Amino acid sequence: MQILLAADAGVGDEAIAVAVRTSGSTIYRTKKRFVEISLEAALSEEPRPGAARKLSGTQEAQLVALACSDPPQGCARWTLKLLANALVELIEHSSVSRETVRRWLDDNDLKPWQKKMWCIANIDGE
Repeated sequence: MQILLAADAGVGDEAIAVAVRTSGSTIYRTKKRFVEISLEAALSEEPRPGAARKLSGTQEAQLVALACSDPPQGCARWTLKLLANALVELIEHSSVSRETVRRWLDDNDLKPWQKKMWCIANIDGE
């Protein structure tokens, strides 16, 4: 709304961009939607494109359990490719890319390739 009000008052696009802390392209798109469609269209965000989530919450939990488990026989540590392949077998999914695994591990700050791992002690501290 601030963009449209400032434009109506005759303020230039550069000054509007500085005042509302946005880019010139956002100002252009907002004004264009107002002129070509409606005020409501200019004031609302359209759904952004993007792929659907690859893993469900349950499958993400399975990835955590897998990443925190011992690596396969003959491997010193989990790699992204090993995790992706093991997850495909575990969840019977057609495919999971190493990039999906990397992004999810990064978002959750998990680093299964590091030697230092945490564990949860029982109540007795054992």
